[in-house]
Amino acid sequence: MTLVLKDPASSLDYRVDWASRYLSDDTLEESNWSVVPVEPGGVTIDGTRFDQASTTVLISGGKPGKLYRLLNQVVTAQGREDSRSILIRVEVR
Repeated sequence: MTLVLKDPASSLDYRVDWASRYLSDDTLEESNWSVVPVEPGGVTIDGTRFDQASTTVLISGGKPGKLYRLLNQVVTAQGREDSRSILIRVEVR
């Protein structure tokens, strides 16, 4: 799991490169992102995209001092299912 810092005023992309270690001869068919916890004023998902080898999420917001977990769940062309998490710590910078 990766830990990154984010300013509450920033809007940033975060990417998971699935091809580097996980796919070998497979490709991505589905990608879903979620954030935990869901709360008023918390981190929000503003957009997502993916290609055959990577996934990206655009997030904004968040309460200073809080930790949020971005979860990316994928399904591959061969029917494999997996997930990766990114921890976001919100800090005024």
